[in-house]
Amino acid sequence: MGKQMEGDNPRRRALARRARQQGEQASGTGATLGASKQPRSRPDRRRQGPEPVGRHKPPPGRVGVGPGPTVAERPWPYPDEPAGEPTPQAAAVPVIRYRDLVEGVGRRTGEEFREARAGAEATVRALAAALVERDRERLLDAVPGELRGSDAGGVDRHRDLAGFLAEVARLCRRTPEQARYQAQATLAALAEQDPELVGSLELPPGLTDLIGPLPAGGDGVAPGGGTAPLPGPELAAALADLPYWSVEGHGLVRTIELPPENLDRVLQRLAGLKPASGRGPSIGRPGPGSAVLTVRTRRVDGVTGLDVALAHDVDAAIEEAGAGMT
Repeated sequence: MGKQMEGDNPRRRALARRARQQGEQASGTGATLGASKQPRSRPDRRRQGPEPVGRHKPPPGRVGVGPGPTVAERPWPYPDEPAGEPTPQAAAVPVIRYRDLVEGVGRRTGEEFREARAGAEATVRALAAALVERDRERLLDAVPGELRGSDAGGVDRHRDLAGFLAEVARLCRRTPEQARYQAQATLAALAEQDPELVGSLELPPGLTDLIGPLPAGGDGVAPGGGTAPLPGPELAAALADLPYWSVEGHGLVRTIELPPENLDRVLQRLAGLKPASGRGPSIGRPGPGSAVLTVRTRRVDGVTGLDVALAHDVDAAIEEAGAGMT
């Protein structure tokens, strides 16, 4: 379209005047480019932009103005629900909570959260491998994801008790004796939250001994829960095999005296016990050339079988260090 020339204006105004005289709108004849040429002037279109307000608002009945589309409403009163068809509700399903489960294991073993978690995860993974596929899926669906392990493989299947405990011990870096205690504590904690699940699992014949109360004694539980301390005769027999240790308070204590540099090397070896096995001694350093080692089970008023096992591990680590000479 060519540029509008100034001389066209008188002619366009004349055309617009003639259109009005004939009862037509100037925009309908193309005589003007004013606001009346907006799409609002056409019966099938609405004006672009916001609706006019105030004195610019067209009167009722004007083309293009009217109420919006009617929204269909639900009839009232509402129809009654069909008789005998109550609204379905979700069935109550037991939920095994991660923190509650691990704390339940720790309450039985006397361990801190991190240590109890390692034993619980090892037990769940080894148990899942030992079960038939149907029960394996049910177990893994029920337990918290934090206890299924980060890798799908890496677990050997053992359906006999000795092989199963050896696998648990390998996964959590414990002795087989400690692994049995961990497995029983984990199954007891699982049964506490979902007894129907644990009772319905088809355990291999060799693993049924892991269900039920733990035996009393060093690897047992006290009547109110938690690890039971060793009875007097068993503690005396255990100390006979630990000549460097003595009972102080509710734990076992051993003192080491070596040249400072040698002692540093020994203590570095002992510091590696906890990452490797989940438990380690508390180490005090009253002087440059001496250290006091303490092993005890928290929340237990006495020496436990776990303490005795850890004391043996400490002795073995000191011997391997060669008194700090190697």
